[in-house]
Amino acid sequence: MRAILASAMPDDGVIGEEYGVTPGTSGREWVLDPIDGTTGFVAGRPLFGTLIALLVDGFPVLGVIDQPILNERWVGVVGQPTLFNGREVRTRACRELSEASIATTGPHYFSNHDGEHFMALAAKTDHKRMVMGGDCYNYAMLASGHLDVVCESNLKVYDWAALVPVVEGAGGVMADWNGDPLRHGSDGHVIALGDPARLEDVVEGLACLH
Repeated sequence: MRAILASAMPDDGVIGEEYGVTPGTSGREWVLDPIDGTTGFVAGRPLFGTLIALLVDGFPVLGVIDQPILNERWVGVVGQPTLFNGREVRTRACRELSEASIATTGPHYFSNHDGEHFMALAAKTDHKRMVMGGDCYNYAMLASGHLDVVCESNLKVYDWAALVPVVEGAGGVMADWNGDPLRHGSDGHVIALGDPARLEDVVEGLACLH
């Protein structure tokens, strides 16, 4: 991927998990994660993915989630509907947070403090349907209407940049834990919602500890 970009878009920057940052001069940055979900990959679970994103002035405008074992690919472009293997997909409505299914990659990725806030939010959802594991595949499932909320922390830009156009092009929203849009430099606290109407509820759930 780096070789292709260096040839076709030599003025663009590249950010990658494996080989660091190649600066550019165009204001565009490609963000690459060859295997998102290494633990699942090593375990033989087809829930990992290759992530490709394009940032313009720090904001993601294009994203690809590719699952090569299942031959599944989601493509999101700002201003266009998200496509799953060439067909449009949509998130689903969620009338109440108490009816929402929630997913996260795993509890060990949270600090103790962040984990407490996640569990406070999870307690307000239909947590009997909580999904653990999945990495980028959870966001693909949310974009396709199978999940309602994904909540994570300690993510790097190459973990989330490709996910934003996919989720938002399908009708959802992604933000940090304060509800603010994600951009290069965000602190790694990430939420994704299939129904944007629940954003305030999720932010309040994360902030409220009982």
